[in-house]
Amino acid sequence: MPRPSGNPVIFIVLREMRTPIIVLICVYAVAILGMALIPGRDGEPMSIFHAFYFVMYTATTTGFGELPREFSDAQRIWAIVCLFVTVIAWLYSIGAIIRLVQNRFFQLAREEWYFIRAVQRISEGYYILCGFGDTGSLLARGLSDAGIPAAILDKDEHRIRALGLRDYSVSMPGLCCDASDPRFLVDAGVQSPLCRGVIALTHDEEVNLKIAAVSRLLNPDIKIIAMSASAFHEETLATLGRDTHFVDPFKVFAKGLGAAICNPSLYILNEWLSHARGISLKTRVKLPPPGRWIICGYGRMGREVNRVLAGFKVETAVIDPHFSDEDIDIYIRGRATAKTLKAAGIHKAVGVVAANDDDGLNLSILINARGLHPGIFMIVRQNRHQNEIAFNAANVDIIMQPSLVTARKILFMLVAPLLKPFFGFLVEKHLHDRRFMERLLRRLTMSLGEAPPQLLTLGLVPGQACALDQAWRQGAEVRLGDLMRDPRLREEGLAIVPFALKRRDGTIRFLPDDAIVLEPGDELLLCGTESALQLLESTLNNEYLLYYVLTGKNMPRGYFMRWLRRKLEGDEAVSWPRRPTAA
Repeated sequence: MPRPSGNPVIFIVLREMRTPIIVLICVYAVAILGMALIPGRDGEPMSIFHAFYFVMYTATTTGFGELPREFSDAQRIWAIVCLFVTVIAWLYSIGAIIRLVQNRFFQLAREEWYFIRAVQRISEGYYILCGFGDTGSLLARGLSDAGIPAAILDKDEHRIRALGLRDYSVSMPGLCCDASDPRFLVDAGVQSPLCRGVIALTHDEEVNLKIAAVSRLLNPDIKIIAMSASAFHEETLATLGRDTHFVDPFKVFAKGLGAAICNPSLYILNEWLSHARGISLKTRVKLPPPGRWIICGYGRMGREVNRVLAGFKVETAVIDPHFSDEDIDIYIRGRATAKTLKAAGIHKAVGVVAANDDDGLNLSILINARGLHPGIFMIVRQNRHQNEIAFNAANVDIIMQPSLVTARKILFMLVAPLLKPFFGFLVEKHLHDRRFMERLLRRLTMSLGEAPPQLLTLGLVPGQACALDQAWRQGAEVRLGDLMRDPRLREEGLAIVPFALKRRDGTIRFLPDDAIVLEPGDELLLCGTESALQLLESTLNNEYLLYYVLTGKNMPRGYFMRWLRRKLEGDEAVSWPRRPTAA
């Protein structure tokens, strides 16, 4: 059956209240007609208007009296009958209204309609977030902090209702539904030009795959990001065309662990940019000395960690109740207890990885391992975000929370797409210059101090840099170092470090110097404090501030003051710094 083209709530109300409305109309029509036909004391019947007036005010129990003149006994008997009949009709109608309001299908239709209206009111680019569990909740918070709205779809009614209690800075409408249903994706605006992409974060990878496939069919040009930890699903997602991405939290964590082993400074930079608890640029990773690692649980995380450790020629021992035919140094079938930990060589091991999908089991492994070897290095997987207090109290060296890893990865992909090639550049530089990362961390420390870092991808286009676009149209030459000046005091620099500059032709320059000349259409990846980035955006959109940071002079405000400045100091007094012309 096709959906109604208008408001479904009105359609349902009219359909369900059809009989009560007809009953009320009929009862009042008969009452009015009777009052108009029954003769009064003078033998003349009441007019239709006066009959209508009398029946209407008696419906409200106002009781103005016998109007326009005293009633006859017949009219009074009819009035008594009308009073009882209309009260019964109203009771029937009110009961129908109560049943309608309590009807679950009506509530769903009303919520869906409100959701559609809320999505239509979003006036800027937004994302459709499918799945509002731990990962979706963390990502929604990150999107809100970045000023990016999202339309949220989830099956859990309690999670959707909790949206109203969140203090998001942007619009975050939610709907309780099956996100893989194409109808609800259309309701969320998957075909809207303002929709930037669809993010599938449900706990079922089959559902994530269906959401990705349906979204691609409904909008071939949309960005799609799906959470997946299965090779089969990743291969299938890769066939959905360009701008389709998948995030495997276990591969992301294993890659980060490898970075911590071979390039600790890069690991610290990544954790610092992610606002990880207790991490600053002065933090140093205290990795254990070379030796055996024990991996408890050989699921998705255990396999990825073992692969990374094997790449560094680290001896590993695996404890898992399931059979495995992989080539592993030591493989013990069973649960990770004190007995199996001793059999795996806990006393001479340097690290233990608790990689099970059960938080209680991982915490028990932690306790057993610390009891047998108090100083051993511990990596523990935390599956549920609400168990954060217990894991923080355990004083673990590294906590792997899949939902947090996934949310951070996706947030960086959306907010700072140039960060991935920038990290690739840092890895390459580290291979040739072992002290390069230390110099970068010192530079960030000097620029930002102890303030939490913020990443900003800035497109030098009219929408994000109105004043800069106007200056370019007048032939101005703008250098990166001039934009990094404080618009309140030009001699001071803003607490910002440019990470990357992407030209319109796709070429990228990493850690660009201050002398580089900016061009229309450039894209900058900046790291700075929140206040410094706000000042920069003010400079880019205010011609007076921009003129000051470029020239060191104040631009006259108003036509007369500019004319007077030209008369006194010449035309160059109010001109922008010019680009050099070709000979």
